[in-house]
Parts: sequence; structure tokens; C-alpha cells
Amino acid sequence: MRKAIERKVIKLKTIKEIEGKLKVTDELAPWMDELAGDSRAGVKAALAKWQRRYAKRELVKKEHASKVAFDRSYARFDGALIAGVDEAGRGPLAGPVVSAVVILPEDVPELIGLDDSKAISKINRENLAEKIRNVAIDYSIHIQPATKIDELNIYVATRDSMESAVKSLSVQPDFVIVDAMALTINCPTASVIKGDAKSLAVAAASILAKTTRDAIMEEIHNEYPTYNFAKNAGYGTSEHLEALTLLGPCKHHRNSFEPVKSMINRINK
Repeated sequence: MRKAIERKVIKLKTIKEIEGKLKVTDELAPWMDELAGDSRAGVKAALAKWQRRYAKRELVKKEHASKVAFDRSYARFDGALIAGVDEAGRGPLAGPVVSAVVILPEDVPELIGLDDSKAISKINRENLAEKIRNVAIDYSIHIQPATKIDELNIYVATRDSMESAVKSLSVQPDFVIVDAMALTINCPTASVIKGDAKSLAVAAASILAKTTRDAIMEEIHNEYPTYNFAKNAGYGTSEHLEALTLLGPCKHHRNSFEPVKSMINRINK
């Protein structure tokens, strides 16, 4: 009898009321079974929308658990500290390469939805960066300037930057997962292709590296607005290349990168 009464109560709800209740509900509930039998098209549409949103949230949770499990697979003992390392800015014609290392706690529900920085919008990256700084056991960021990139070459400069970031940690990790780079540090390491998509710690490092570099490029933009570094982040977009042709390189350009290198050679002849 009670179940029949509950069914009647739900049936009498307006579509707007049902939509409102679904908006504030995150988990499956028994009363949703009653909605499934509601013949109103608006109710069916609202329930289908909620189910899609729920399925997406569950997938995000599953991916988060997978990233956590990936990191823990490198733990050689209970409580081992796993660090993730990544960089931002290897490809641009201007600006630094930025490396970050992050050590996360084993349980970090605050970071559900964390992914490779390239797969996340700018505002979400910034929000996640703040959360990462708040929850991390420790983190470190190293900025390798264009002059050092020209001196060492981009591969060596990136590796040096990553190693410097790890060495600057206040807390010693027990294992370091690196996105596609072999490091020489006083700690066991693993170089993982697409590590930012597999490891939560590497994804966190990716976010800190990317947001830090973006902020630097915005500062450089204020100094040299014609290149529009705030938009292109130093990458060789058509707009950036046009400005280079007109003005030549600035002090933040990488003189060892083409076409900057050829431009400098022509100027010096």
C-alpha cells in the first residue's frame, strides 16, 4: 500500500519539479524506478538526461580509480610515496620549458576528473592546480629559460629541468613516474609513454607545469604583445610567424629552433 502511495506522489509531480529533483540528485535512488514508468515525454527526457550525466560521472570515477591503481602499482611497500613528473613547452618557438613534480596522498577524491592538461579547459586547469597545491604531500616546479634550451638542446634542457624539479622536493619520494623521459636521480624511476593519461601523479604534474607556463607566457605577452604569446603560448602559429617575419625574434625566442635560427643567420650576414 505504501509503495502504491509513493508511486502516486511521484506521478502527481510536475515535470519541472521532477527536473529540479534530478538536478540535485547524484546517486541512484529507488524513486527513479517510478519515473521510468512515467508516460510523460518531459519526464522521460529528464530521466534520460540524468542517466547520461550519471554514466559520465561513473566513468570519470572509474578512470580516477584506474590512475590511482596505476600509481600504487609502483609502490614497493605500504605507504610508499609515488611522485609524478611532467613538462610543458617542449615544442614552442619561444618561452621556457616548465617541469613539475607532484607527490599525492593515496586517497585524493578532490582530484576526481584530473586528466592530462591538454584535455582540460583553461579554467578547469586553474581550479585543479589550486586543488593540487592544497592536497599534495609535496610539489616542485622548475623553469628552464630559452637561453638554457639553446645552450643544451631541448631534450637535454627538459631532462635537466625535470631532474632539478625532483631534487628540489622537500620530501623524498620512494618512486618517480616520468612522462616519457629517463631521468638520473637518487630514486627508482619509470619512464611511461603517455604517463599523463595513465598516472594521477603525472597528470597533476602536467597541470602545474601547464598553468605555470601559461602564466609566464602571459607575462611575456605584456612585454612583447605583437607576438600574441598570451594566445599562442609561443607555438608557431601563422600569426606568430607573421610577427616574427616583420619584427624578428625577441629575447624570449629559442634561437636554436627553426625558423628563428634561419632568421638570425640572415640578420647576422
